[in-house]
Amino acid sequence: MSMTAMEIYALLPQTNCGECGTPTCLAFAMQLANKQATLDSCPDASDEARAALAAAAEPPITLVEIGSGDEQIEIGNETVMFRHEETFHHQCGLCVCIADDAEDAEERIEKAGELWFERIGDMIGAELVAIEDRSGDPDRFAELVSAVVQNDKQSPVLITSDPDLVRSTFEAVEGLAEARPLVHGADAENWSDMADIAAEYDVPLGVSADGLEALAELTPQIKDKGVDQMVLDPGGDDQLQTMEQLTQIRRQALDNNFRPLGYPTIAFARGDDPRKVAVDASTYVSKYAGVVVIEGEEPWQLLPLATLRQNLYTDPRVPPAVEAKLYEVGEPTEDSPVVLTTNFALTYFTVVNEIEASRVPAWVVVVDTEGQSVLTAYSSENLNAEVAAEAIKEVGLEEKVNHRDVIIPGYIAVMSGALEEESGWNVTVGPREATAIPTFMRRLVS
Repeated sequence: MSMTAMEIYALLPQTNCGECGTPTCLAFAMQLANKQATLDSCPDASDEARAALAAAAEPPITLVEIGSGDEQIEIGNETVMFRHEETFHHQCGLCVCIADDAEDAEERIEKAGELWFERIGDMIGAELVAIEDRSGDPDRFAELVSAVVQNDKQSPVLITSDPDLVRSTFEAVEGLAEARPLVHGADAENWSDMADIAAEYDVPLGVSADGLEALAELTPQIKDKGVDQMVLDPGGDDQLQTMEQLTQIRRQALDNNFRPLGYPTIAFARGDDPRKVAVDASTYVSKYAGVVVIEGEEPWQLLPLATLRQNLYTDPRVPPAVEAKLYEVGEPTEDSPVVLTTNFALTYFTVVNEIEASRVPAWVVVVDTEGQSVLTAYSSENLNAEVAAEAIKEVGLEEKVNHRDVIIPGYIAVMSGALEEESGWNVTVGPREATAIPTFMRRLVS
């Protein structure tokens, strides 16, 4: 049962030491009550308090780990219904589903392994590949699961309701247990055998049932068998019903601390129309699947989903930023132009992409503006003549080029004179819009 902030506060040492990251024990108690902190952050909590507060400090949605090593993903452990309330912490996994009766299954596994894209400095794409049992052939199923493991680009997901097939696959595929796949297919009929396998191999288990009440009855029984890493499949006849059930699971876990549904979820986007499949998948990315399984491995299907997910799971309180330093675009020489910009990730990558399009090698001085864009940084004094001059000096440009010319964004042309006085460099005002950079750069060196 959950506890109020005052009940929790009464059990804390009340020293207000600040070691937990909050200024007072009362503030920390409020975080514990809202499931936004764990008692491990308090160095002085007594054993009695730890025992009493275990339930209050436990995350409302269990953190589930799928995969291992660099391929591991973490889902769950969310604390809010809406991103603007705080942030979403663990992004959902994107999973490509391949049936084991497909003649081109091996080629599709290889193709799925290439579904990675670079966007504003991050690699985004599908972290999971699911092999779905449709043939009933254990050798074929194990062969394809092995191909995913050996591909070493994504973590495997095993989709089947046959416990014997799961066990034989673990026995046949070398390294499968170490890869910690998600085994999906526990239901009201086979849950006991599937739970035994998940506990034996220490892998997460996907659980499906006919409705949320049936799910809530299954999960405590599976947990009693030693499996706490579960992913819930609420089913649903269509997109609307699936979304409603995903939302209800999230709400029951967060608002009511209902432990039987306190696990991340999985949702399937299927159908003959690939465009509708992509639309359904985008809905589940938004609300509130922990794993989104999609039939299709075309880049045009996965890139929008990965982009949407990246936007949703970016902390709205922290702007995306790149490291403030000197960057090389192409292979610049001592005669190459110097461009100055901010470390707001979207600004930086837009500017760099347009410079690359110009085919003019250049040096790019990225100023630390706390992740703010050009105009925002200028308005807040995070980008002014003194800051820009100091950045030019710190990156050692004088040792890189034989000229003293720097190009600044057109939107801050007003500070060109002050920057010349402050830095001793000649300032050229560049375009206001990044799309004009290629033409500007080519004219500059012509």
